[in-house]
Amino acid sequence: MAEKSSETPTKGRRLLRGPFVYIAIAIVFVLLGWSFLSGANTREVSTERGLELIAEGKVKQAEIIDGDQRVNLELTKADKKAGSDSVFFYYVIHRGDEVISAIDEAKPKDGFNDLVPKPNPFWSLLGFLIPLLLIGLLLWWMMSSMQGGGRGVMQFGKSKAKLVSKETPVVTFADVAGADEAVEELEEIKDFLQDASRFQAVGARIPKGVLLYGPPGTGKTLLARAVAGEAGVPFYSISGSDFVEMFVGVGASRVRDLFKEAKANAPAIIFIDEIDAVGQRRGQGMGGGHDEREQTLNQLLVEMDGFDPKANVIMIAATNRPDMLDPALLRPGRFDRQVGVDAPDMRGRLMILQVHAKGKPLSKNVDLEVVARKTPGFSGADLANVLNEAALLTARSNAQLIDNRALDEAIDRVIAGPQRRTRVMKDQEKLITAYHEGGHALVAASLNHTDPVTKVTILPRGRALGYTMVIPLEDKYSVTRNELQDQLAYALGGRVAEELVFHDPTTGAGNDIEKATSTARKMVTEYGMTTTVGPVKLGQAQPGAFMGDFGQSRDYSEGLAVQIDSEVRALLEQAHNEAYELLVANRDVLDRLARELLEKETLDHNQLAEIFSDVKKLKPRATWLSNGERPVSHVPPIEVPAAVRTDGPTAERVAQSTDAAQEPDTAPGSAQPDAQAE
Repeated sequence: MAEKSSETPTKGRRLLRGPFVYIAIAIVFVLLGWSFLSGANTREVSTERGLELIAEGKVKQAEIIDGDQRVNLELTKADKKAGSDSVFFYYVIHRGDEVISAIDEAKPKDGFNDLVPKPNPFWSLLGFLIPLLLIGLLLWWMMSSMQGGGRGVMQFGKSKAKLVSKETPVVTFADVAGADEAVEELEEIKDFLQDASRFQAVGARIPKGVLLYGPPGTGKTLLARAVAGEAGVPFYSISGSDFVEMFVGVGASRVRDLFKEAKANAPAIIFIDEIDAVGQRRGQGMGGGHDEREQTLNQLLVEMDGFDPKANVIMIAATNRPDMLDPALLRPGRFDRQVGVDAPDMRGRLMILQVHAKGKPLSKNVDLEVVARKTPGFSGADLANVLNEAALLTARSNAQLIDNRALDEAIDRVIAGPQRRTRVMKDQEKLITAYHEGGHALVAASLNHTDPVTKVTILPRGRALGYTMVIPLEDKYSVTRNELQDQLAYALGGRVAEELVFHDPTTGAGNDIEKATSTARKMVTEYGMTTTVGPVKLGQAQPGAFMGDFGQSRDYSEGLAVQIDSEVRALLEQAHNEAYELLVANRDVLDRLARELLEKETLDHNQLAEIFSDVKKLKPRATWLSNGERPVSHVPPIEVPAAVRTDGPTAERVAQSTDAAQEPDTAPGSAQPDAQAE
């Protein structure tokens, strides 16, 4: 490792020093050539001094250039000074006769000639062309050096794809966790590249292209690197933005060169990361079909569809925005298979944590399964960041083992940002924040369809003055209407608490109102959860255009728009009334919660459970039907058979871990991270 670090700066200095040395040498040659060919031994004198030299007989030859009113004088050998062989001077027009007379009078002296021999036009032309040639060579060298990867100036159209070599760190499917379905699909491609005859024997045709799509940080690029490590065939990696340059036609040329190189080394794999940079829908650019990006896409479509069936070249692409891609790119025969890589479930999160925990000293009290249950919705990148932040906090506190406190603080950092210890709030602001967060927590605890409240704090973190953590104990893939209504009431709980206690709401509820309004509008326009509007999808999503994504276009009348606004307002008003009813009924609990927050600043699950032990719950809402005229069915649903139940542990296990995170770890050599709240 020491050798590698010592060689890198030397190489960097060599690459930096080389261009400047060549530039300096070229400039010196230009100056020398210009000086030599343009007469550097000639100096200018005044008109009076020139006439004196002529009169004194110190001039060997003379030349009058009428157009410039200039006189060139070649000095005699005895009168050369300071290395100057000749001098020249200028004269004004009205002194022309005086100059001619001086030359005529000097004629008899020392064989003086009034006309110097004309210079050779070849040398004059050479003196003009050589500096231009040197400057042109210098510019050519600079352009060729600035072209990526040291490529020549005439090689803009060459592909920039990187060929994964043996020196590249090998990533295998064993390093990929939480994406079992995607791994299974890609393993089939690996098997085909290694033994195609097994598939061809039954008439199977391997997909020509595989598109990996999903949210950022879910491991799409990691999967492609794992394919490269497993397949053992040439693997070309390139970004979608590498195809498009400022020069027209470069992108299409690079596509042709990439596929030509891959076919020559088949079987091979081509991986294009962020393909949406070049694969967006055609016809949306300012240049229409002549847009440079669209020319690149057209060439990509031709190359993918023109594969030789026996070429054994497979293309893998990754994107976060599959809805932006051109339909022709997604059709069978190009991207035959589309693999979604979503955020991992609880089991996937546990496997990812186990992968990233390798090499990190964890305390014996740390249970990664509990950490996985505390992080619903986290991507693989988020989970890696959690463990890395915990390791940094442990090192910052001079500890030896990563304990529950460090992990708990790391989760808070990823969710809400680092704690802002320097922000000091006034007592009144602190009191308002305590009631605001207490309102959120109390309303959430009083509703019937919300997730448990695991933490409440009034310590500033990120852009928030405080936050309430409501974490589901199990992964959820659908949400009921009652749960969405509870989310609305919970979101408005802080604002309602400010109105109830201080009769003067603050701007702190701005983000809560924004989220609640967005949820209520989706209930009306997307989920069909209102009786008046009904189960109708309103608003058509527009695919990304050249100037950006314009969201949704209205496909309904003004009258229906007014009705939608009325339904949204009704949902928010109902949530507001429910939150108000719960806070009024539990005002003593709200005051106690605010007092505890002011004293302790952070409350964990056990402390909140004690405070909420006697809380009054919201009465069940009336049965909702999409149309009030339909009869109510009283037939209950069937029970889930015991043999197929997948219910996981209850909240007690997560609560125990939260409590352990609030107490110092007793493991030897461990210490409390300094970012942990009291």
